[in-house]
Amino acid sequence: MEVFEILKTLREKNNLTQEEMANRVNITRQAVSRWETGETQPNPEMLKVLSREFNISINTLLGSPRQLYCQCCGMPLTEDSMISREPDQTFNEDYCKWCYVDGEFIYKQKDSLIDFLLQHMPNPQNQSDDERRKLFDSMLSQLKHWKA
Repeated sequence: MEVFEILKTLREKNNLTQEEMANRVNITRQAVSRWETGETQPNPEMLKVLSREFNISINTLLGSPRQLYCQCCGMPLTEDSMISREPDQTFNEDYCKWCYVDGEFIYKQKDSLIDFLLQHMPNPQNQSDDERRKLFDSMLSQLKHWKA
């Protein structure tokens, strides 16, 4: 979906007129109309306002142009419900809700996350824990949160 289609669908899903949507985010009805025709797009600050007001990630508002991955555990973030939140409830699109909660990282040390993965991730190739630990460490070390 294009951004203009997403914005119109968002408005309609919330049973709002263009005027009502404009009032919710403190802009003119004409601005909403221009978004919905594709003439213009919301600026970055307005995307943040829309994200907060309608509980939708900026990535989703933009038509999911990039695949998000948790930068702590590497899990694909395929739905907004999986994305972490800051204490003010804005989305933090870098982390999943299981690794980052209310501004705090759950896994303070990479080894604690690796221990969790060893216990909970399938092991179809019957690798030893040492082999799996090395693999997990190698993969996690490429993510933003664990880069040295």
